[in-house]
Amino acid sequence: MKKKYVLVIVLAMFLVGASSFVQTFNLAKSIARGKEAYAANCQNCHMADGKGLPGAFPPLAKSNYLTKSTGELITYVLKGQTGEITVNGTVYNAVMPAQDYLTDEQIADIYNYVRNSWGNKSTVAITTAMVSKKRTELSK
Repeated sequence: MKKKYVLVIVLAMFLVGASSFVQTFNLAKSIARGKEAYAANCQNCHMADGKGLPGAFPPLAKSNYLTKSTGELITYVLKGQTGEITVNGTVYNAVMPAQDYLTDEQIADIYNYVRNSWGNKSTVAITTAMVSKKRTELSK
């Protein structure tokens, strides 16, 4: 009986200790970091309010373009975007240079901020692991 009791205590301690290493994703913190990273890396073209620059840079505010797959969105930042795109019914033909110097966390955070600001609401968070995976795929 005493051995069972000790075994249960040891097992419980192990589970409590192991759970301290599990990190949960915190969307609110990602969005807060994304706001700062957006200001430093994106707002010169897409503006502080996300409305873009008419005729030159597409809006991110209330943008149907942000409903594309997460893989596509991540690729636009890592590889850049050229050619015509249509955002909210308006055609744009500007060049967005690759932003592959950004960290995986910065890219994820920026997208989480943008996709949850200015009238956008995303139910799917972009994680650092998703960006890392896409970066690896694109480097092959």
